[in-house]
Amino acid sequence: MSARDERPLSAIPRGVWLMLVATFGIQLVWQALQPKPVASATALDAPLSPAALRVMAGGEPAALAGLLTLYLQAFDNQPGISIPFRHLDYRRVIQWLTVILELDPRTQYPLFNAAQLYAQVPDPARERMMLDFIHTEFLRNPNLRWRWLAHACLVAKHRLHDNALALKYARDIALLAPAAPDWAKQMHIFILEDMGEIESAKILLGGLLAGGQIQDAHEIHFLMERLKAMENAENSAPTSKN
Repeated sequence: MSARDERPLSAIPRGVWLMLVATFGIQLVWQALQPKPVASATALDAPLSPAALRVMAGGEPAALAGLLTLYLQAFDNQPGISIPFRHLDYRRVIQWLTVILELDPRTQYPLFNAAQLYAQVPDPARERMMLDFIHTEFLRNPNLRWRWLAHACLVAKHRLHDNALALKYARDIALLAPAAPDWAKQMHIFILEDMGEIESAKILLGGLLAGGQIQDAHEIHFLMERLKAMENAENSAPTSKN
């Protein structure tokens, strides 16, 4: 088509111009009235099985475990939205933490996250789920994982105010984790004291001192002073009269 065949804009009928302008205006108004896009949280999918993940790891399961830990740790920050931990599906979170530990049983990060991140939410049910997970994983390797159960013990005592649960965890450390330091293996004694079980605490503490299990002179002095304080508190307690 030659330039002579092209029609000037002025040749376009006025009605067509008006229709084009009206169409463009309607498009602008329609766009303005549309709600702004709202970021929505994506649900955490179930992890692949440990067997499938080992195949994917190509002989580097610890490296893959580290990548999965970073993925899970960052999952609460999605494009345009930050998800509070208490809104996560904790059963699914525990599945991820479990497979990461199965890929790399020596890593401490899943238990660190369980204790320091996921167990700190203001939701007792979720806190208990995470503490139970820590306890379960402690039982698989007490000497490696005792510190996280000690932390769970403190959470149970001071956040959940559940002395019975704290005592259960502390007793398991004392019984099952010989590599744990003395302070961790003695936690159950002081929980008993807080529960009013002075006599039981005295027997356990006296047994530790008499059995020579404590070698550090400063620690022996501290425990003897604690034992003396228990005895004084017991002797000064008012007795009921018939």
